[in-house]
Amino acid sequence: MALINYLTLIQFDEGAIRLVGQECARLNIARPMVVTDQGVRAAGLLDRLTAHLKEGVPVYDGTQSNPTEASVIEATAVYKQHQCDGVIGLGGGSSIDLGKAVALAATHDGPLKSYAVIEGGMARITAAMAPIIAIPTTAGTGSEVGRGAVIIMADGRKLTMISPHMIPKVAICDPELTYGLPPVLTAATGMDAIAHCIETFLSAAFNPPAEGIALDGLRRAWLHIERATKNGSKDGEARLNMMSASMQGALAFQKGLGCVHSLSHSLGGVNPRLHHGTLNAMFLPAVIRFNAEAESVKRERKIERLAETMGLSGAQDVAPALRAMNAKLNLPAGLRPMGVTEDLFPKIIEGALADHTHKTNPREASAKDYEAMLRESL
Repeated sequence: MALINYLTLIQFDEGAIRLVGQECARLNIARPMVVTDQGVRAAGLLDRLTAHLKEGVPVYDGTQSNPTEASVIEATAVYKQHQCDGVIGLGGGSSIDLGKAVALAATHDGPLKSYAVIEGGMARITAAMAPIIAIPTTAGTGSEVGRGAVIIMADGRKLTMISPHMIPKVAICDPELTYGLPPVLTAATGMDAIAHCIETFLSAAFNPPAEGIALDGLRRAWLHIERATKNGSKDGEARLNMMSASMQGALAFQKGLGCVHSLSHSLGGVNPRLHHGTLNAMFLPAVIRFNAEAESVKRERKIERLAETMGLSGAQDVAPALRAMNAKLNLPAGLRPMGVTEDLFPKIIEGALADHTHKTNPREASAKDYEAMLRESL
């Protein structure tokens, strides 16, 4: 059975952050709490947000690049201390995901891991969730419209909680908030968006609207990622299109992701210092080559359609073009320069096989297949 579900109200415009007070009032949020990180605060973006809110709004800025259960516990304590009634996630996917987890933990009893997909937690997440307003400051994860949150648990596993109740009630997409994003983060988050669009399109599940959204998002990102990376503080058109591509990738990935994400989720749990978007960029070429042999991919000529969307001459050019783009964006040449070694493979493979995105890859991957993908990505 196909699940096709688009629910978030999206305010998309340059300067749209000014609407946050209006949206709090519409959602009856009288005492919001802001979840962000220290980089966003240092960049002055937190001040731009709080200028449109009542004075004294509590802020948790301890979000890490890969949010942890410990941070969820800390932030939830702040939420309860101030008797808050809603969460504003300001930042990249990490801050927004942490905000979602706080909205869950503040309203649901029991250990956080019990709400993870692989623990059967989807059915345990209810409408009691605190309302969430998501304001992205990067163009990558699209968490502002996504129904999931990825958190590293106390036991070291990087787990995903998914529910329609976790979808933010409002997404405020203001491309101006990304103008100051450093080139390396623009590149890494942009490749994250590209990975979402490609993996969603290749997934074998039936969701034609998601495929259309994903292909358009890929087109926008592929045309604009280099411009946004190299001249992002001045190129408003590139920033707007990257933010749209990010949002579109997340709108679409309810259809399912695949081995790129099962590998990056697992490796991100093994080494939380590694950036998720950069890992996706490293794995994309190998996974595309693996998935090119999937029956559904061949039947529907999906690699050829990716090539057409990316302006390439044929299917054989997709994986090399992705590697070439990584080089143009000054991303690592592979996993080895990021400190990944072969001795980590067994743990990475174990986590990938257990990850929920493993199940929606268009071609079933074995432990040996994952090892081959890891070696190709080194």
